[in-house]
Amino acid sequence: MKRFFLTLIPFLSACAGEPPQNIGVTGGQLAPCPESPNCVSSFESDEEHDIEPLAANLEQIERVLVGLNEANIVSASENYIYAEFTSRLMHYVDDVEFLYDQSIGITHVRSASRIGYSDLGANRNRIESIRELLQ
Repeated sequence: MKRFFLTLIPFLSACAGEPPQNIGVTGGQLAPCPESPNCVSSFESDEEHDIEPLAANLEQIERVLVGLNEANIVSASENYIYAEFTSRLMHYVDDVEFLYDQSIGITHVRSASRIGYSDLGANRNRIESIRELLQ
């Protein structure tokens, strides 16, 4: 059994994947989602990837994120937060971004898996859970 576990260690550490190169704000927007169904964004319009922005400011969102064990805020600025979410079992890492639009008082979001094709709705569920916690 011990030998089996030791052979899994390299696999489990690979679940984190490499941080994406397209994190951040470009042209006032977050990066588009890939074609795979493991991403949601409030800047997308197709049914598979579209999600509503959050009716909250970044201070409110940061308070929620700090209370979530799986969330790690990597960087934050006046109008942007980038966080990594790590799943408990397999230690998959998802990248989640929040971009506050002060002119209309909403925060755009993007949540995407680093690896794999389907996330079985994990990114959409995460954002909807955050939305509920904000209320």
